Amino acid sequence: MLSLALAGKPNAGKSTFYTAATLADVDVANYPFTTIDANRGVTHARTECPCLELDERCGNCEDGVRYVPVELVDVAGLVPGAHEGRGLGNQFLDQLTNADAIINIVDASGGTNEEGEPVEVGTYDPVEEVDFIEAELEQWLAGIVHDNWETVVRKSRSPDFDLDDALTDLLTGVGASEHDIAAVLRDVEYPPNPREWSDDDRLRLATAIRQRTKPIILVANKMDIAPTENLERLAETGKPVIPATADGELALRRATEAGLVTYHPGNEDFDLVGDVSSSQRNGLEQIRELMTTYGGTGMQEAINTAVYDLLDHITVYPVQNESKWTDGTGNVLPDAFLLPEGSTPRDLAYAVHSDIGDGYLHAVDAKSKRRIAEDHELSEGDVIKIVSTAK
Repeated sequence: MLSLALAGKPNAGKSTFYTAATLADVDVANYPFTTIDANRGVTHARTECPCLELDERCGNCEDGVRYVPVELVDVAGLVPGAHEGRGLGNQFLDQLTNADAIINIVDASGGTNEEGEPVEVGTYDPVEEVDFIEAELEQWLAGIVHDNWETVVRKSRSPDFDLDDALTDLLTGVGASEHDIAAVLRDVEYPPNPREWSDDDRLRLATAIRQRTKPIILVANKMDIAPTENLERLAETGKPVIPATADGELALRRATEAGLVTYHPGNEDFDLVGDVSSSQRNGLEQIRELMTTYGGTGMQEAINTAVYDLLDHITVYPVQNESKWTDGTGNVLPDAFLLPEGSTPRDLAYAVHSDIGDGYLHAVDAKSKRRIAEDHELSEGDVIKIVSTAK
């Protein structure tokens, strides 16, 4: 399962975002370090279900809207100097190791300072947070490389020493795959002799590893109280920035649970269906006005942007019956898998189960009913039958 991590300074709204996205109960409070241990839950990427091409819905979507599970990790707030251990920063940064992408929650209101302490709205510049997580992660990675560099130097005295192999051994411990490391080492210039490496060389390597293995998007949270100029300035930074209201999304999720509204995450509007008080109605209408302006609460857009744009994934649906699009017990489109763009039918087979991958024979495109080549690149919404010797 893909893993997304929420990061940012304390009190920016990460725990509210996490609670709204997972409907898990966590501590949410207006003070720094509400979260100490990382919270882990399941949220969902939203896509269009292929059953829209059938006469009836599959029963595993919401009127053609399919939600695909993704792990969401809420990491405790990071403060400047986290890579040096400030605010238990090294521990918190380590919790980001296994994340595929990072959602940096920025307090767009300017109502908290760099330490996460409440200040008057608009008095702190949220643009200061734009490069914050990147810089801390890169300095942290560079520190890990530096702390282990003497081991690399000692290994270099061996006649069969290979620097690329030594760096791979070192960097796989911080969530980078051998494939990622090999790609980075092809693109980064560095001295062949580890004794000639400088701190700048190690930081350049760490930066390249971070960029490849921990891509980051910005969520301009608290857009409901953010000065317009703050949102405009964040948008001008050149980073992918998504305005959002985690509070608004959480209110809609809770109202849906209570039967007061009909709302599907990612919708641009909702319907009032229950009896609400005048204060509840006023609050919901304020959220509706924001959604009209921004095309939603921004939360689902952030998750989808991370999964489908930042990580370049697609949704593919394996079936056993290519005519009815069902599994062995007659369930229509029961499973949805997120795979990297460029994945093949064999990759899908291994995603379903290693035995099915090992026994892979061929695959059938259930939409066209045609056999497809082993090197065929799958596309968003493909429905695929895998033929394997494994049962």
